[in-house]
Amino acid sequence: MRAAYVMHQDAGDPLGGLGLGELDAPAPPAGWVRVHVQAASLNHHDLWSLRGVGLPAERLPMVLGTDAAGRTDDGRDVVVHAVVATAGWEGDETLDPRRTLLSELHPGTLADEVWVPERNVVPRDPALDVVDAACLPTAYLTAYRLLFDAAGLRPGQTVLVQGAGGGVATAAILLGRGGGLRVWVTSRDPGRAARAVELGAHEAFEAGARLPHQVDAVVETVGEATWSHSLKALRPGGVIAVAGATSGAMPPADLNRVFFRSLRVVGSTMGTRAQLVALQDLLVATGVRPVLDGVRPFDETRAAFERLASGEAFGKIVLTLT
Repeated sequence: MRAAYVMHQDAGDPLGGLGLGELDAPAPPAGWVRVHVQAASLNHHDLWSLRGVGLPAERLPMVLGTDAAGRTDDGRDVVVHAVVATAGWEGDETLDPRRTLLSELHPGTLADEVWVPERNVVPRDPALDVVDAACLPTAYLTAYRLLFDAAGLRPGQTVLVQGAGGGVATAAILLGRGGGLRVWVTSRDPGRAARAVELGAHEAFEAGARLPHQVDAVVETVGEATWSHSLKALRPGGVIAVAGATSGAMPPADLNRVFFRSLRVVGSTMGTRAQLVALQDLLVATGVRPVLDGVRPFDETRAAFERLASGEAFGKIVLTLT
């Protein structure tokens, strides 16, 4: 099968270890189903795997990719859920201490086919095409869970999204606006801030700027560079929903502010199958669709990764395999 995979890992030159070509499909675990991939999208998780983070070298070569839409052997059009729980796990699969993502223990989605547990396929609504559906399982699912589960936001409330332009931040803008929230964003880049407003953010502010009033929740994926601002932006009783720390994971905690103002800090990662179903329903009901930086054929995989690694992409990069 054609695949994009990790040949070897290099923290300084991640794309140097990117393999493109034919790989033998491994024997799947009993009871798993095959999905013939029609479209798959890239994530920074793929670059981390190429750098050697979260993927032991003894598992190489490893097919990359966590996001895909395609068709099963019995003709079902599906979206692939990337969180693989251990056999017999009940409840929220993200809480399984032995859970993995596709491309960590089992081959990922950047290939002609991917095998997953039956519970990891979600019927694709016909109103959603394969390219849009392939964008959902990582960034958009993460944003959905941050907004509506971790932060528990409801229509009419205000959310601050730190770092306009990132994949999860962009998804949070679209889903927040679609879900009836007042969405504010911050950015150090005026161009990205303006683009965020075009996408539906109500207002954009310079990073660290004083806001017109305090917010109900903050979506935080930046970490150290924005943490102090996130805490100061919250109303008493507000919540920071955290799903990343791209600028560093060890900012001053400012615990006095946290307990005096009864603030909550809630960690969140990816989402559940049920939340992926609910996310798809939200898109179908509202007409919201993922922002695309570009759609490329599989033959242009290396160029797609170069675009992702450049930091210039705004929106999802999707590869088509049919």
